[in-house]
Amino acid sequence: MTEKRLTIDFIEYSSFEEMEPQDRELVAAALDARNGSYSPYSKFRVGAALRLVDGTIIKGANQENIAYPSGLCAERTAMFAAGANHPGVAFDTLAVVGGNGDEVCEMPAAPCGACRQVMAEYQRLYQRPLKIILIGTHSTYKFSKVEDILPLIFDSLKVE
Repeated sequence: MTEKRLTIDFIEYSSFEEMEPQDRELVAAALDARNGSYSPYSKFRVGAALRLVDGTIIKGANQENIAYPSGLCAERTAMFAAGANHPGVAFDTLAVVGGNGDEVCEMPAAPCGACRQVMAEYQRLYQRPLKIILIGTHSTYKFSKVEDILPLIFDSLKVE
């Protein structure tokens, strides 16, 4: 038996002013995207903003449904919209923010496993790291690639 350890590196910001201008712009877009949230059941509003490599920003918001599995997370809303409307344009950075009602979580809300796997798929598709920014009012985290938030990505199915 061998005991091993997984470690990740990320940047933690205590204020948005510490961030690079393009990341602040993406954070503002994610915050604005929460306005499109339809969350009458959970009251947890999530916004996502995805910057493509050409500079285009795509927004997404969580969409709930009374039949819970029929809804969709903000992250996948943004990524699927980008894939459908900008085919072949690689993803650069995804920013995500969540919170109850008009409040934003103090510490960043993390994407669900399904969203992380979709992020991994697009990262694999475009053969470049997808950076992720998770936004909170007290701390904001920036990760340089999907493996940092999904260390054991499912990619065993080899498609030729």
